[in-house]
Amino acid sequence: MRRERPKAIIALEDGTIFEGTSFGALGEKTGEVVFNTSMMGYQEILTDPSYKGQIVTMTYPLIGNYGVNEDDVESIKPHVEGFVIREYSSIWSNWRAKGNVGQFLKDHGIIGIEGVDTRALTKHIRTAGAMKAIISTEDMNKDHLIEKAKASPGLIGRDLVKEVTCSAPYPWKRQFPALSRPLFKLRDYRYRVVAMDFGIKHHILRLLSSLGCDITVVPASTTADEILSAHPDGIVLSNGPGDPEGLPYAIETVQDLIGQKPILGICLGHQILGLALGGRTYKMKFGHHGANHPVKDLIKGKVNITAQNHGFCVDINSLRRKKIEATHVNLNDQTLEGMRHRELPMSSIQFHPEASPGPHDALYLFENFMEMMELTIR
Repeated sequence: MRRERPKAIIALEDGTIFEGTSFGALGEKTGEVVFNTSMMGYQEILTDPSYKGQIVTMTYPLIGNYGVNEDDVESIKPHVEGFVIREYSSIWSNWRAKGNVGQFLKDHGIIGIEGVDTRALTKHIRTAGAMKAIISTEDMNKDHLIEKAKASPGLIGRDLVKEVTCSAPYPWKRQFPALSRPLFKLRDYRYRVVAMDFGIKHHILRLLSSLGCDITVVPASTTADEILSAHPDGIVLSNGPGDPEGLPYAIETVQDLIGQKPILGICLGHQILGLALGGRTYKMKFGHHGANHPVKDLIKGKVNITAQNHGFCVDINSLRRKKIEATHVNLNDQTLEGMRHRELPMSSIQFHPEASPGPHDALYLFENFMEMMELTIR
Protein backbone atom coordinates (compact mmCIF):
# COMPACT_ATOMS: atom_id res chain seq x y z
CA MET A 1 0.00 0.00 0.00
CA ARG A 2 1.39 3.39 -1.01
CA ARG A 3 2.07 5.63 1.96
CA GLU A 4 0.22 8.95 1.77
CA ARG A 5 2.52 11.94 1.81
CA PRO A 6 1.90 14.90 4.16
CA LYS A 7 0.00 17.93 3.01
CA ALA A 8 1.88 21.18 2.40
CA ILE A 9 0.88 24.81 1.94
CA ILE A 10 2.54 27.83 0.42
CA ALA A 11 1.08 31.12 1.65
CA LEU A 12 1.95 34.52 0.17
CA GLU A 13 2.02 37.74 2.14
CA ASP A 14 -0.90 39.14 0.14
CA GLY A 15 -3.12 36.31 1.40
CA THR A 16 -2.91 34.02 -1.64
CA ILE A 17 -2.79 30.32 -0.74
CA PHE A 18 -1.72 27.27 -2.73
CA GLU A 19 -2.06 23.74 -1.37
CA GLY A 20 -0.26 20.56 -2.32
CA THR A 21 1.63 17.60 -0.89
CA SER A 22 5.15 17.29 0.45
CA PHE A 23 7.84 15.46 -1.49
CA GLY A 24 10.94 16.77 0.29
CA ALA A 25 11.86 17.54 3.88
CA LEU A 26 9.23 18.36 6.47
CA GLY A 27 9.17 21.70 8.26
CA GLU A 28 8.55 25.36 7.60
CA LYS A 29 10.56 28.03 5.77
CA THR A 30 10.06 31.60 4.64
CA GLY A 31 11.53 33.30 1.58
CA GLU A 32 10.72 35.36 -1.48
CA VAL A 33 8.70 33.31 -3.94
CA VAL A 34 9.92 33.49 -7.55
CA PHE A 35 9.41 31.45 -10.71
CA ASN A 36 12.01 29.87 -12.97
CA THR A 37 11.21 29.23 -16.63
CA SER A 38 13.90 26.61 -17.35
CA MET A 39 12.64 23.38 -18.90
CA MET A 40 15.46 21.34 -17.38
CA GLY A 41 18.39 21.74 -15.00
CA TYR A 42 16.53 21.57 -11.70
CA GLN A 43 19.60 20.18 -9.93
CA GLU A 44 21.76 23.13 -11.02
CA ILE A 45 19.00 25.52 -9.93
CA LEU A 46 18.64 23.90 -6.52
CA THR A 47 22.39 24.13 -5.87
CA ASP A 48 22.88 27.69 -7.19
CA PRO A 49 23.79 29.84 -4.13
CA SER A 50 22.11 32.82 -5.81
CA TYR A 51 18.76 31.33 -4.75
CA LYS A 52 19.48 31.64 -1.04
CA GLY A 53 16.48 33.35 0.55
CA GLN A 54 14.09 32.34 -2.22
CA ILE A 55 11.33 29.79 -2.69
CA VAL A 56 11.62 28.63 -6.31
CA THR A 57 8.62 27.71 -8.43
CA MET A 58 9.33 25.76 -11.62
CA THR A 59 7.08 26.64 -14.55
CA TYR A 60 7.90 23.37 -16.35
CA PRO A 61 5.20 20.99 -15.07
CA LEU A 62 7.11 17.71 -14.59
CA ILE A 63 10.16 17.62 -12.34
CA GLY A 64 12.34 14.71 -11.29
CA ASN A 65 12.16 12.32 -14.23
CA TYR A 66 15.95 12.15 -14.69
CA GLY A 67 16.80 12.06 -10.98
CA VAL A 68 19.93 13.64 -9.51
CA ASN A 69 23.59 12.86 -10.05
CA GLU A 70 27.00 13.71 -8.65
CA ASP A 71 28.05 16.01 -11.50
CA ASP A 72 25.32 18.57 -12.11
CA VAL A 73 25.83 20.58 -8.93
CA GLU A 74 26.84 24.24 -8.74
CA SER A 75 27.90 24.21 -5.08
CA ILE A 76 28.27 21.74 -2.25
CA LYS A 77 24.56 21.71 -1.34
CA PRO A 78 21.12 23.11 -2.26
CA HIS A 79 20.44 26.69 -1.18
CA VAL A 80 16.79 27.32 -2.05
CA GLU A 81 14.43 27.88 0.88
CA GLY A 82 11.70 25.83 -0.76
CA PHE A 83 10.85 24.12 -4.06
CA VAL A 84 7.39 24.33 -5.66
CA ILE A 85 6.36 22.18 -8.63
CA ARG A 86 3.27 20.95 -10.48
CA GLU A 87 4.06 17.23 -10.62
CA TYR A 88 6.85 15.21 -9.07
CA SER A 89 8.06 12.16 -10.98
CA SER A 90 8.79 9.45 -8.44
CA ILE A 91 10.03 7.31 -11.34
CA TRP A 92 13.46 8.51 -12.43
CA SER A 93 15.72 7.17 -15.13
CA ASN A 94 19.07 8.40 -16.42
CA TRP A 95 22.38 6.64 -16.93
CA ARG A 96 24.13 9.17 -14.66
CA ALA A 97 21.48 9.30 -11.95
CA LYS A 98 22.29 8.26 -8.38
CA GLY A 99 18.98 9.03 -6.71
CA ASN A 100 15.71 10.95 -6.82
CA VAL A 101 14.94 14.61 -6.21
CA GLY A 102 12.66 13.97 -3.24
CA GLN A 103 15.35 12.17 -1.28
CA PHE A 104 17.91 14.78 -2.34
CA LEU A 105 15.71 17.50 -0.83
CA LYS A 106 15.13 15.48 2.34
CA ASP A 107 18.85 14.83 2.79
CA HIS A 108 19.51 18.58 2.72
CA GLY A 109 16.49 19.78 4.69
CA ILE A 110 14.74 21.47 1.75
CA ILE A 111 10.94 21.54 1.74
CA GLY A 112 9.33 20.54 -1.53
CA ILE A 113 5.65 20.85 -2.45
CA GLU A 114 3.98 19.30 -5.49
CA GLY A 115 0.44 19.42 -6.84
CA VAL A 116 0.48 23.21 -6.97
CA ASP A 117 -1.08 25.05 -9.89
CA THR A 118 2.26 26.57 -10.84
CA ARG A 119 0.79 28.32 -13.87
CA ALA A 120 -1.61 30.22 -11.62
CA LEU A 121 1.15 30.98 -9.12
CA THR A 122 3.44 32.25 -11.88
CA LYS A 123 0.73 34.45 -13.37
CA HIS A 124 0.03 35.86 -9.91
CA ILE A 125 3.71 36.72 -9.36
CA ARG A 126 3.91 38.35 -12.78
CA THR A 127 0.91 40.51 -11.92
CA ALA A 128 1.52 41.27 -8.25
CA GLY A 129 5.31 40.88 -8.19
CA ALA A 130 7.64 38.61 -6.26
CA MET A 131 6.73 38.70 -2.59
CA LYS A 132 7.42 37.19 0.79
CA ALA A 133 5.97 33.73 1.35
CA ILE A 134 6.07 30.74 3.64
CA ILE A 135 6.06 27.03 2.80
CA SER A 136 4.97 24.61 5.50
CA THR A 137 4.16 20.98 6.18
CA GLU A 138 3.49 21.66 9.89
CA ASP A 139 1.06 24.56 10.26
CA MET A 140 -2.12 24.14 8.25
CA ASN A 141 -3.75 27.30 9.63
CA LYS A 142 -3.85 29.58 6.62
CA ASP A 143 -4.31 32.78 8.60
CA HIS A 144 -1.29 31.94 10.78
CA LEU A 145 0.83 31.26 7.70
CA ILE A 146 -0.12 34.54 6.03
CA GLU A 147 0.89 36.46 9.16
CA LYS A 148 4.19 34.59 9.32
CA ALA A 149 4.86 35.44 5.68
CA LYS A 150 4.16 39.11 6.33
CA ALA A 151 6.50 39.09 9.34
CA SER A 152 9.39 37.39 7.52
CA PRO A 153 12.45 39.55 6.71
CA GLY A 154 12.35 39.57 2.89
CA LEU A 155 15.41 40.33 0.77
CA ILE A 156 15.80 44.11 0.79
CA GLY A 157 18.81 45.21 2.79
CA ARG A 158 19.74 41.71 3.96
CA ASP A 159 23.22 40.25 3.73
CA LEU A 160 22.62 36.74 2.40
CA VAL A 161 26.14 36.46 1.00
CA LYS A 162 27.57 35.76 4.46
CA GLU A 163 25.48 32.56 4.49
CA VAL A 164 26.88 31.18 1.22
CA THR A 165 30.45 32.52 0.90
CA CYS A 166 33.45 30.33 1.70
CA SER A 167 34.98 30.61 5.18
CA ALA A 168 38.60 30.78 4.03
CA PRO A 169 40.55 31.21 0.76
CA TYR A 170 41.11 28.07 -1.29
CA PRO A 171 42.68 27.18 -4.65
CA TRP A 172 40.29 25.85 -7.27
CA LYS A 173 41.54 22.54 -8.53
CA ARG A 174 41.05 22.06 -12.24
CA GLN A 175 38.27 19.50 -12.38
CA PHE A 176 35.38 18.61 -14.60
CA PRO A 177 32.48 16.18 -14.20
CA ALA A 178 33.73 12.73 -15.10
CA LEU A 179 31.16 12.18 -17.82
CA SER A 180 31.27 15.56 -19.55
CA ARG A 181 33.86 17.32 -21.63
CA PRO A 182 35.12 20.90 -21.13
CA LEU A 183 33.42 23.54 -23.25
CA PHE A 184 36.81 25.07 -24.02
CA LYS A 185 39.98 23.29 -25.07
CA LEU A 186 42.16 23.08 -21.96
CA ARG A 187 44.94 25.64 -21.86
CA ASP A 188 48.03 25.75 -19.70
CA TYR A 189 47.84 28.07 -16.71
CA ARG A 190 48.78 31.59 -17.76
CA TYR A 191 46.69 33.92 -15.62
CA ARG A 192 46.47 34.27 -11.87
CA VAL A 193 42.88 35.12 -10.90
CA VAL A 194 41.26 35.93 -7.58
CA ALA A 195 37.52 35.22 -7.44
CA MET A 196 35.51 36.97 -4.74
CA ASP A 197 32.97 34.42 -3.55
CA PHE A 198 29.58 36.04 -3.14
CA GLY A 199 28.01 32.63 -3.85
CA ILE A 200 30.05 31.51 -6.82
CA LYS A 201 28.86 28.73 -9.12
CA HIS A 202 31.26 25.89 -9.85
CA HIS A 203 30.82 26.20 -13.59
CA ILE A 204 32.26 29.72 -13.57
CA LEU A 205 35.38 28.27 -11.99
CA ARG A 206 35.48 25.34 -14.41
CA LEU A 207 35.32 27.61 -17.44
CA LEU A 208 37.93 30.07 -16.17
CA SER A 209 40.22 27.20 -15.26
CA SER A 210 39.91 25.61 -18.70
CA LEU A 211 40.92 28.93 -20.25
CA GLY A 212 44.20 28.96 -18.33
CA CYS A 213 43.31 30.67 -15.07
CA ASP A 214 44.96 29.59 -11.84
CA ILE A 215 42.17 30.59 -9.46
CA THR A 216 42.11 31.41 -5.78
CA VAL A 217 38.60 31.77 -4.34
CA VAL A 218 38.36 34.17 -1.40
CA PRO A 219 35.56 35.01 1.08
CA ALA A 220 33.34 38.00 0.39
CA SER A 221 34.83 39.83 3.38
CA THR A 222 38.38 39.76 1.94
CA THR A 223 39.90 43.25 1.74
CA ALA A 224 41.37 44.88 -1.34
CA ASP A 225 44.87 44.78 0.19
CA GLU A 226 44.55 41.05 0.82
CA ILE A 227 43.40 40.45 -2.76
CA LEU A 228 46.14 42.56 -4.31
CA SER A 229 48.79 40.89 -2.15
CA ALA A 230 48.16 37.72 -4.20
CA HIS A 231 49.36 39.65 -7.31
CA PRO A 232 46.46 38.58 -9.51
CA ASP A 233 46.27 39.27 -13.22
CA GLY A 234 42.51 39.67 -12.91
CA ILE A 235 39.66 39.72 -10.40
CA VAL A 236 36.24 38.09 -10.71
CA LEU A 237 33.25 39.38 -8.76
CA SER A 238 30.94 36.39 -8.61
CA ASN A 239 27.23 35.83 -8.63
CA GLY A 240 25.34 35.56 -5.35
CA PRO A 241 22.02 36.07 -3.56
CA GLY A 242 20.00 39.02 -2.41
CA ASP A 243 20.26 42.78 -2.34
CA PRO A 244 23.65 44.30 -3.29
CA GLU A 245 22.96 47.29 -1.06
CA GLY A 246 23.13 44.93 1.93
CA LEU A 247 26.86 44.43 1.26
CA PRO A 248 28.63 47.71 2.14
CA TYR A 249 31.87 45.91 2.95
CA ALA A 250 31.99 44.31 -0.51
CA ILE A 251 31.16 47.62 -2.21
CA GLU A 252 34.01 49.32 -0.34
CA THR A 253 36.45 46.56 -1.32
CA VAL A 254 35.51 46.81 -4.98
CA GLN A 255 35.88 50.60 -4.87
CA ASP A 256 39.49 50.06 -3.77
CA LEU A 257 40.07 47.50 -6.56
CA ILE A 258 38.80 49.64 -9.45
CA GLY A 259 41.67 50.58 -11.71
CA GLN A 260 44.11 48.21 -10.01
CA LYS A 261 43.48 45.06 -12.05
CA PRO A 262 41.12 43.88 -14.80
CA ILE A 263 37.71 43.11 -13.31
CA LEU A 264 34.90 40.85 -14.50
CA GLY A 265 31.59 41.10 -12.63
CA ILE A 266 28.84 38.49 -12.95
CA CYS A 267 25.25 38.98 -11.72
CA LEU A 268 25.53 40.15 -8.08
CA GLY A 269 29.15 41.03 -8.85
CA HIS A 270 27.87 43.27 -11.66
CA GLN A 271 25.50 45.00 -9.25
CA ILE A 272 28.19 45.49 -6.60
CA LEU A 273 30.46 46.99 -9.25
CA GLY A 274 27.68 49.38 -10.26
CA LEU A 275 27.29 50.55 -6.66
CA ALA A 276 31.06 50.80 -6.21
CA LEU A 277 31.17 53.13 -9.22
CA GLY A 278 28.61 55.42 -7.58
CA GLY A 279 25.53 54.11 -9.34
CA ARG A 280 22.17 52.90 -8.08
CA THR A 281 20.36 49.57 -8.04
CA TYR A 282 16.65 48.89 -7.73
CA LYS A 283 14.43 45.90 -7.02
CA MET A 284 12.66 44.44 -10.02
CA LYS A 285 8.99 43.50 -10.01
CA PHE A 286 9.53 39.77 -10.38
CA GLY A 287 13.11 39.51 -11.60
CA HIS A 288 14.60 37.29 -14.26
CA HIS A 289 14.92 33.59 -13.48
CA GLY A 290 15.32 31.08 -16.29
CA ALA A 291 17.33 29.92 -19.27
CA ASN A 292 15.63 31.65 -22.18
CA HIS A 293 16.11 35.41 -21.84
CA PRO A 294 17.05 37.28 -25.06
CA VAL A 295 19.87 39.78 -24.53
CA LYS A 296 21.29 42.05 -27.23
CA ASP A 297 25.04 42.60 -27.31
CA LEU A 298 25.17 46.29 -28.25
CA ILE A 299 28.84 46.06 -29.24
CA LYS A 300 28.50 43.13 -31.65
CA GLY A 301 24.90 43.79 -32.64
CA LYS A 302 23.87 40.18 -32.00
CA VAL A 303 21.29 38.56 -29.74
CA ASN A 304 22.19 35.91 -27.16
CA ILE A 305 19.74 33.61 -25.41
CA THR A 306 20.89 33.66 -21.81
CA ALA A 307 20.49 32.07 -18.38
CA GLN A 308 19.49 34.52 -15.66
CA ASN A 309 18.78 34.67 -11.95
CA HIS A 310 18.42 38.08 -10.35
CA GLY A 311 15.83 40.25 -8.66
CA PHE A 312 17.80 43.53 -8.61
CA CYS A 313 19.12 45.65 -11.46
CA VAL A 314 21.67 48.41 -12.03
CA ASP A 315 20.26 51.75 -13.20
CA ILE A 316 22.49 52.65 -16.15
CA ASN A 317 21.29 56.27 -16.04
CA SER A 318 23.02 56.62 -12.68
CA LEU A 319 26.37 55.73 -14.29
CA ARG A 320 26.41 57.57 -17.60
CA ARG A 321 28.63 60.35 -16.20
CA LYS A 322 31.08 57.80 -14.76
CA LYS A 323 32.61 56.82 -18.12
CA ILE A 324 30.44 53.70 -18.13
CA GLU A 325 28.58 52.50 -21.20
CA ALA A 326 25.93 49.82 -21.61
CA THR A 327 27.07 46.75 -23.54
CA HIS A 328 24.02 44.48 -23.19
CA VAL A 329 20.29 45.05 -22.82
CA ASN A 330 17.41 42.67 -22.12
CA LEU A 331 15.04 42.57 -25.08
CA ASN A 332 12.02 41.64 -22.96
CA ASP A 333 12.04 44.70 -20.71
CA GLN A 334 15.03 46.82 -21.83
CA THR A 335 16.80 46.48 -18.48
CA LEU A 336 20.59 46.70 -18.29
CA GLU A 337 22.38 43.38 -18.82
CA GLY A 338 26.00 44.47 -19.22
CA MET A 339 28.36 47.42 -18.99
CA ARG A 340 32.01 48.37 -19.38
CA HIS A 341 34.33 51.23 -18.49
CA ARG A 342 35.46 53.32 -21.45
CA GLU A 343 39.04 53.58 -20.22
CA LEU A 344 39.72 50.94 -17.56
CA PRO A 345 39.88 47.14 -18.13
CA MET A 346 36.57 46.44 -16.45
CA SER A 347 33.31 44.90 -17.60
CA SER A 348 30.33 43.14 -16.08
CA ILE A 349 27.21 41.27 -17.06
CA GLN A 350 23.93 40.78 -15.26
CA PHE A 351 23.14 37.37 -16.73
CA HIS A 352 25.03 34.08 -16.31
CA PRO A 353 27.46 33.48 -19.19
CA GLU A 354 28.37 30.09 -17.70
CA ALA A 355 24.69 28.99 -17.89
CA SER A 356 24.31 25.64 -16.07
CA PRO A 357 21.55 25.23 -16.88
CA GLY A 358 21.00 27.05 -20.12
CA PRO A 359 22.42 27.97 -23.52
CA HIS A 360 26.11 28.64 -24.22
CA ASP A 361 25.64 31.74 -26.39
CA ALA A 362 27.57 34.03 -24.03
CA LEU A 363 30.70 31.95 -23.40
CA TYR A 364 32.70 34.46 -25.45
CA LEU A 365 32.56 36.85 -22.50
CA PHE A 366 35.06 34.68 -20.66
CA GLU A 367 37.38 34.97 -23.66
CA ASN A 368 36.96 38.75 -23.48
CA PHE A 369 38.16 38.65 -19.87
CA MET A 370 41.23 36.68 -20.96
CA GLU A 371 41.94 39.39 -23.55
CA MET A 372 41.67 42.11 -20.91
CA MET A 373 44.21 40.33 -18.73
CA GLU A 374 46.50 39.64 -21.69
CA LEU A 375 46.66 43.33 -22.57
CA THR A 376 47.62 44.32 -19.02
CA ILE A 377 50.24 41.58 -18.76
CA ARG A 378 51.93 42.89 -21.90
